[in-house]
Amino acid sequence: MSRLLSDLGVELPVLAAPMAGGTSTPELVTAAARSGSLGFLAAGYKTAQALAEEIGAVRAEAVPFGVNLFAADPVPISSEVYRHYARTLQPEADRYGLQLNEGEPVEDDDDWVQKIDLIIATPVPWVSFTFGVPDPSVIKALRRSGTTVLQSVTSADEARRAAEAGVDALILQGSSAGGHSATLTPDRPLAPAPLPDLIASVRRTITLPLIATGGIANAADVAAALHAGADATMIGTVLLRTDESGASAPYKKALADPAFDTTVLTRAFTGRPARALRNHFTDEYDPVAPLGYPALHHLTAPLRKAATAAGDTRLIHLWAGTGYRQAKKEPAAHTLKRLASLL
Repeated sequence: MSRLLSDLGVELPVLAAPMAGGTSTPELVTAAARSGSLGFLAAGYKTAQALAEEIGAVRAEAVPFGVNLFAADPVPISSEVYRHYARTLQPEADRYGLQLNEGEPVEDDDDWVQKIDLIIATPVPWVSFTFGVPDPSVIKALRRSGTTVLQSVTSADEARRAAEAGVDALILQGSSAGGHSATLTPDRPLAPAPLPDLIASVRRTITLPLIATGGIANAADVAAALHAGADATMIGTVLLRTDESGASAPYKKALADPAFDTTVLTRAFTGRPARALRNHFTDEYDPVAPLGYPALHHLTAPLRKAATAAGDTRLIHLWAGTGYRQAKKEPAAHTLKRLASLL
C-alpha cells in the first residue's frame, strides 16, 4: 500500500471515502488530493455521462483520485412485497403531493457496462467496487489499462473472495460505517466487531494491501487501525460538514443537531442495510421494510428528494457513521490532516 500511495504522491494514510448522492464532489476529491491525501468520486446513482464529466473536472486539476462503482449485485424483491411497501409509504408521500410507484419494481444495474467501458477507455488511477465482486475478466481489463483495483469487503471471508478474483487491494469496512454497508450478503445480519479486531481477522490470512474504514472519527481511531494491521484508513462521515462536501444543508444541520442522538442500521430507505441518523422514517418503517435493492431506492427517491428540498429531516436518509459528532464545519484538508496528526 505504501508503494501504491507513494506512486501517486499520496502522503497521508487517511483517504476520503466515496459518498454517493452528491456528497463526494469533484471539489472534495480535489481538496483531499491537495492536502496530501486521495479522494474517490462516487459513481453510484449517476449516468455514465455524468461520471465522465466529474472525472474530467478532477483530471483537469492534475491530482490523483479514485472512482467507486456499485457492482451489479441486485437484491430481488417480489412485485407483491414491493407494492405493499409502496402502499405503506404513500401517506408520507401524500404530504408532498407525490404518487409513489406501485407498478413493477425497478431493477436496474446503475449503468454498469457503460461505466466500465468509460473507465477502461479513459483509465483513472484507482477504481473501487462496492456491493459485489466483479467478474475477474473486468478486473483484468482494468488492471491492463493501468488502473489499480480495490474491493470493498466487510469480513475475512469476503476478503478471501476478493483476493481470489484478482484485485490489487482491499477496503475493509466495519459495521460502524455510515451509509450503505459494503456487505456481499445483505440478507444476513452485520457482525458488530470492533474495527481493529476485524482488521486482525483479515490480516491472519490475507496479505493484500488493506485500507480500513468505518467509524473512524479522530486521530486515535486512525492510529488504532494502523496499529492493528491496516496500511491506510478511509474516512467519510467526518467529511460531511466540510466546506467542499455536497451534502444538503438540512443534512449538515442534522449532524450537529442534539435532537439526533444515535445512528441505526436500516433498510427502510433503499432495501439494503445502511447506517443513518435515527429519525421518524427509520423508526416507523425499518420494522416493516423488506430487502429489495435497487427497487426500494428508486421507490423512495422522489420522497427523499422532496423532503430534502423542504428541510424535512424526519424523512431524509441521513447517512452517518457512529462518529458523526466529530464532523466539523471546516475545510476538508483540515479534517484529513487533523486525523493524521498522531502519525
